[in-house]
Amino acid sequence: MSKYGIHIFFFAIILSIVHFMSSCQEDSVSDNPDIMLDFSMDTLSFDTVFTERGSATRSFKVFNLEDKAVIIDRILLQDPDGFFRLNIDGFAQNDIENIRVEANDSIYIFVELTIDPDNPVSISPFFIERHIKISAGVNTYDVMLEAWGQNANYIPNRESAGRVSYVSCQFGDWVWDDPKPYVLYGVLVIDSCDLVLPPGTEVYVHGGVAINELGVFNDGLFVFLQNGHLISQGTVDEPVLFKTDRLENEFDEVQGQWSGILLSKNTKGNNLSHTRIENSIVGLSVDSAASVRIESSVFAFTGGSGISASHASIYAENCLFYQNAGAGISLNFGGSYSFNYCTVANYDNQDVAVEANNIKCFTGDCSSFLINALDCGFSNCIFTGNDRDEVSLFDATDGSNPSIFKYNFDHCIVRVDELLNADAFPNFFDNCSNCKNTVPSDTLFRNVDAYNFELDTMSIAIDAGKDLPFIDTDILGQIRENGKVDIGCYEFQK
Repeated sequence: MSKYGIHIFFFAIILSIVHFMSSCQEDSVSDNPDIMLDFSMDTLSFDTVFTERGSATRSFKVFNLEDKAVIIDRILLQDPDGFFRLNIDGFAQNDIENIRVEANDSIYIFVELTIDPDNPVSISPFFIERHIKISAGVNTYDVMLEAWGQNANYIPNRESAGRVSYVSCQFGDWVWDDPKPYVLYGVLVIDSCDLVLPPGTEVYVHGGVAINELGVFNDGLFVFLQNGHLISQGTVDEPVLFKTDRLENEFDEVQGQWSGILLSKNTKGNNLSHTRIENSIVGLSVDSAASVRIESSVFAFTGGSGISASHASIYAENCLFYQNAGAGISLNFGGSYSFNYCTVANYDNQDVAVEANNIKCFTGDCSSFLINALDCGFSNCIFTGNDRDEVSLFDATDGSNPSIFKYNFDHCIVRVDELLNADAFPNFFDNCSNCKNTVPSDTLFRNVDAYNFELDTMSIAIDAGKDLPFIDTDILGQIRENGKVDIGCYEFQK
């Protein structure tokens, strides 16, 4: 047989095998018109999605319950306005026919949403409902799509991710008083300008890793230079909010999604009232000689500290810190600090609730360093968590110069153990007057797992505080009982 004949022979064999396999596949398709499908969900929900910004892609599965392959006659997205887009088993189509699903197998349907129309704020957030119709034999199935959309102000614009933008008001005010939320892209540097956030302002930050001529850095950062100031004017009923722009439920408690807020060197006159900062790497960073006043604010779900300060000045009252991957409050290289009626609940990590030192190292082994005086005071505060020590203090002078390392805890609940060792601060309670060293069996909060840090009916913090005449309400605006004030940011309501 010639080489040509051999090639024809083998080609014929291959064709026969292919025909045989095709025949087997055709024979394995169910001819039952009553095709039974199942679905991983009957409603696919999207949380608030900002206009003109695609959401996270969501998906569901379609299951073939038959012992043979089935043919889905048609999958059709009923969405005349084009809010949603489908990818069906790898095909980016909103209307597709004859999709084969193998026996006892499944396919994925991915759904992406973009909300684009310029609806007025009076009907925003608005509700969108669409349907996916799935026809298989004599049966028709329906999967509902539902979403809430919201218009937004993009700062500076949606193309600014990974870029540094500079803003100056020529020593005026920049008031974010639009009822629509604000969404930050990139790094915003504010100079010669007071950024004023009226009650109820919502700020969402687009984070992620940025790469440009400056190098690689974490995106989503507010920077206030010396003549730039943050004035956040939240109230009990209308707090100011900073958080990630990923609003799907699964991102609510994810730490470190954007960089945070930085008060740079020498900026003074910053003020935060009833402000929530969530999902950042560090909630608020306060640099050398900068100052800020913070009242009734919350720092939660941060990848590092809730507040990190270096040689700065901070006054804080009625503040709550929880789910911080670093120390709730981190005070470094000295400075002047006063915290009253604050609760730092540092569970689920290996860091402390509060740390303070008077040193700045310039090398990894700290062989080159500077010392700066520390003066910090805490009154009616709770510092607790799951570790044996929730307070960390480091004096670079080893106590040789008390004027360089001043600290005082007054009527506080703390959790310390090794801090009291002979080589650390064995006399810690000499500077912690009327304090309680809590143990795991002590009752403090209503429900730590649900992040409810209001005081339990049996809390050891009830009536254990010291009257501070200049603070007569708690974080919720509830009156504190004279002579029987509670420790922490919440006053128990008897």
